[in-house]
Amino acid sequence: MVCKKCEKKLSKLAAPDPFTASSSSNRKIGENKLLTRQGASSKTKPYDRKCKDCKQTVSQNSAKYCHGCAYKKGLCSMCGKQILDTTMYTMSSK
Repeated sequence: MVCKKCEKKLSKLAAPDPFTASSSSNRKIGENKLLTRQGASSKTKPYDRKCKDCKQTVSQNSAKYCHGCAYKKGLCSMCGKQILDTTMYTMSSK
């Protein structure tokens, strides 16, 4: 679960879109896009972040909570802001 503000921070694909005009300029043949772009260090280790509650690895690069903990508490997984009111939800563990 991600709030509207954090939707634009979601991870993008490593390969650029070949049909956009911006991706065709200054392209080198045989270049590794993961290693040459800005912020490549966080992209090469995508699963080293842990959830604050259960210490499970998170799937998004800048997430603070895993999907399960974010849904149980009704939080945004990236910023931790309350999104849903889960008081009336029937969940096995809260």
